[in-house]
Amino acid sequence: MIRQAKTDDWKAISDLMNQLDYPNTESFIKGNIERLLAHPDEELMVYVDEGNVVACISLHYIPQLALPGDIACISYLVVDSTIRNKGIGHKIEEYASKAAKKRNCDRIQVHCHSRRNDAHRFYNRQGFSESPKYFTKLL
Repeated sequence: MIRQAKTDDWKAISDLMNQLDYPNTESFIKGNIERLLAHPDEELMVYVDEGNVVACISLHYIPQLALPGDIACISYLVVDSTIRNKGIGHKIEEYASKAAKKRNCDRIQVHCHSRRNDAHRFYNRQGFSESPKYFTKLL
């Protein structure tokens, strides 16, 4: 089952973020979840299996000026490492794509670090294509 995340999901989401190499989120993730849930251009969804949160996806909508449709960006997508390759990632990404279409998005994109080879294969299977460049400036 896919549903909107709740603040009470913070521990499971923190554990999932740890699996993505984002450790030590326990002290601030609850506040971040509350902020995302309150923001009109954010969606945080979880996949629940047998009563446990086993995956999550954070989706950000970016209104566009020079394009006819808006852009949806996947900020985080993670499935618990103990149950990967069972179609859960596919289901939650497909759900996110449908949600993006409802929000007038004509594309969905994701930044995925070069070291995440398994994730690259997943996104390719989902129909994503690699964009030529992505620049980041730390503030």
